[in-house]
Amino acid sequence: MLRWALIFLIVAIVAGIFGFAGIMIAAAGIAKLLFYLFLVLFLVSLLMGLVSRT
Repeated sequence: MLRWALIFLIVAIVAGIFGFAGIMIAAAGIAKLLFYLFLVLFLVSLLMGLVSRT
């Protein structure tokens, strides 16, 4: 999932360089969403791992 966030971030940067504002905004939004979703899932799995050890 983090790989998809990075891909959309790169697409947003390339679109911004070439002046495609609509594509840039959409790709950046998707990259943010995927990154935060990845972060939440990581924290949940980290907490579940800590709780299951005790």
